[in-house]
Amino acid sequence: MKSRFPIVELGNYIRQVSQRNRAETDIEVFSVTNSEGFTRSSDYFSKEVFSKDVSNYKVVNPGQFSYNPSRINVGSINYLRHDRSVLVSPLYIVFEVQKDIYADYLLRYLKSDFGNAQIRANTEGAVRDSLKFKGLEKIKLPLPSLNDQIRIAHLLGKVEGLIAQRKQHLQQLDTLLNSIFLEMFGDPVRNEKGWRKQKLSDLLEDIESGKSPKCEARQADVEEWGVLKLGAITRCRFDEKENKALPKDIAPSLRDEVRAGDLLFSRKNTYDLVAACAYVFKTRPKLLMPDLIFRFSFKQNADVNPIFMWRLFVNDSQRKAIQSLAAGAAGSMPNISKGNLKTVSLALPPLHLQNQFSSIVLKIEAIKSRYQQSLTDLECLFSALSQNAFNGELDLTRVPMPKPSTQDATAVFQEDQTSMSATVVPTLPAINLPDTGNLLAALENSEARKTLITEWLEAYRTQLVDTPFSLQQFMELAQSRLADLNPDNDLVMGASDYEYMKTWVFEALAAGTLKQVFDDAGNRIELKAALEHNPI
Repeated sequence: MKSRFPIVELGNYIRQVSQRNRAETDIEVFSVTNSEGFTRSSDYFSKEVFSKDVSNYKVVNPGQFSYNPSRINVGSINYLRHDRSVLVSPLYIVFEVQKDIYADYLLRYLKSDFGNAQIRANTEGAVRDSLKFKGLEKIKLPLPSLNDQIRIAHLLGKVEGLIAQRKQHLQQLDTLLNSIFLEMFGDPVRNEKGWRKQKLSDLLEDIESGKSPKCEARQADVEEWGVLKLGAITRCRFDEKENKALPKDIAPSLRDEVRAGDLLFSRKNTYDLVAACAYVFKTRPKLLMPDLIFRFSFKQNADVNPIFMWRLFVNDSQRKAIQSLAAGAAGSMPNISKGNLKTVSLALPPLHLQNQFSSIVLKIEAIKSRYQQSLTDLECLFSALSQNAFNGELDLTRVPMPKPSTQDATAVFQEDQTSMSATVVPTLPAINLPDTGNLLAALENSEARKTLITEWLEAYRTQLVDTPFSLQQFMELAQSRLADLNPDNDLVMGASDYEYMKTWVFEALAAGTLKQVFDDAGNRIELKAALEHNPI
């Protein structure tokens, strides 16, 4: 890529970490998903797929990145923002930034089109692309000053927040529609309101299906004929962009052209996705049904409203009942035949109630359409901003520096571990870590040691005055004090003690007893004590 910023190799700024699980208490297992970042495995998977024995799993600490090298694509590298450590599969790669790169800047670059191109260029593998750590190290990225990295991440984060808000609004409208359906009609399978039931075969004139010729591996242009993919209705909403171009030497079947007002149904897919149903509110011309999608053609005298029927078919309990009709050999996608589908018995309220509900749906869909257009505009804005930002074409002097966040505190932890030896450390004032009387208990178990560490951290904080707070310095002081108080014991503070110290720091930041400031001379974030005479 061309950029006004210096182009560097990522390997000079990151290091791989491989801390195995040796925790004394349970730590939750998380997965790195494309859309949600770090997600509890029990929430992401329909069943528990990870081993009960997690002693070999990798620990990811706040401020570290992780990804699955064999399933790498845009978005699947994520940064842990939790205030606690999590476990991930032993197959995952965990790494952290060592210096000069702001974590949120790196994350947004890796998720950008530029970053995705770099990821694809550095994968390897004959069967499935895999991004090894050595490939990650070869990724090239533009590296502005740390202040400009923070500004870029902050600006893109603002737009990302608006995008997330729009998506939430769309989800809320869907939830509202489901609630209105249940309020008006109840659960359609239990049929607690006692609506009359009719077989689908009594309501249908026909169940139509299209053809699936070998198409080109691209989306059809507006003036071209295209054949829908299953993705056009998989999410139970019609998406005309999910199509493939029909070869020009194949004549389109005009009978199979999709029209506004059609009710489409997926007869074949995975068990979770089969029986998806979508109503076509509007569509571009020249799109054809494939043979994996049915179109319902209702009788003229049938007392059904197609929009109501759409919401009936996508209702959770009704859809599960229809999915139970799917059949298929082991290893194949389940299929719902026309014959089986026609046997479905549906609870049908009076037509005037269906029409009333349909009017509500149309009003909500009009609002959703405006939100969807706003979302599209925001996504275009984000793409343009990302490109200009990483190319160095934004006037960043007009972007204010954000207030330090919890992530910045994590960056301080990283600096403590990775660059302390190369940093000129301010002279500490005389600091006394008191003999609290629970030293012997602290030598024997970790819980008592937490109490001792808490007392010493507080003593350290209150004696700093204006000197920066440093966990590295505190650990050195604490280790030295342990040796003074009990020279016959060789207790060494380890990773679990350091994790507890980090938790204490986050809590102190939340309580306001520690504050974050930007050191212009050192071009970095620092932690300082917030005392009565030195308020935030």
